[in-house]
Amino acid sequence: MDVLAWLLEGDPSIRWQVLRDLTPATSEDVETERSLVATTGWGAKLLALQDPDGKWGGGHYGPKWISTTYTLRLLHYLGLDTSHPAARRGMDRLFERAEWYDGGVGYFVTVEAETCVTGMTLSLASYFGGFDGYREPMAKWLLSQQLDDGGWNCMTRLGSIRSSFNTTILVLEGLLEFERTRPAGLIRAIRRARRRGEDYLLDRHLMRSLSTGEIINPSWTRFSFPPRWHYDVLRGLDYLQNAGARPDGRSDEAIELLFSKRTEDGRWKLQNHHSGREHFRMEATGQPSRWNTTRALRVLRWCGVG
Repeated sequence: MDVLAWLLEGDPSIRWQVLRDLTPATSEDVETERSLVATTGWGAKLLALQDPDGKWGGGHYGPKWISTTYTLRLLHYLGLDTSHPAARRGMDRLFERAEWYDGGVGYFVTVEAETCVTGMTLSLASYFGGFDGYREPMAKWLLSQQLDDGGWNCMTRLGSIRSSFNTTILVLEGLLEFERTRPAGLIRAIRRARRRGEDYLLDRHLMRSLSTGEIINPSWTRFSFPPRWHYDVLRGLDYLQNAGARPDGRSDEAIELLFSKRTEDGRWKLQNHHSGREHFRMEATGQPSRWNTTRALRVLRWCGVG
């Protein structure tokens, strides 16, 4: 089948990314399609569900997965315009609820910052704006939390000294989004930290224990969307292509896994859907997925295979 034609029959949030990443479309065509995210399809449905006070789901970080934090993350994935007023209202509500600890942040009763929450918040604030004067302290705090093995773990506050794939991918995505705002004086430090974090993932072939060589979590080999806070191999690969990392032998096994998931007609299925409340279901588990197919194809383009 014509996979690109099938992708371009999907939601505007899919179409603009396909045009940008998989076709020679002009930037004008990409932006025209992207502008439809706010008025048509999934993006418009999410915007219509915003509470009168600017939150979603009646809460800031909870209830999962319909709260303000996770709805804004989904709108970020969809590519909503960075200056959209609804997103800014949501960011303002998050800022009003934020609890600060030496630059790190939480949205719930705690005695210290939470690494995953800080990474997600930095990503959202860097993309949609808001948190003025606090984005750089968040980035610096995340840099201070990097562990000796190169990654991050939200359980360090409980004594953990080994990194977590889930936490590491959230922090890497947040630092990358912040780096793109070109923070004076921090770019080199952020790039060094990201390279170490990327090496943490790559040295483990994006899925394996460094000590035993075993796959750490078999669920990481089943591709999901939206990922929420969960890591999987496709999410790791898509981050690497987005960051402009250079493919090397350490990513070969993950690429082979990606190829193995391709169906005979050239598409990828939604293999897993994380449980929990949601505003609505975008795709059916076990069926061909435009999200996974789009992400998989741009990863293959990144590594020069098809």
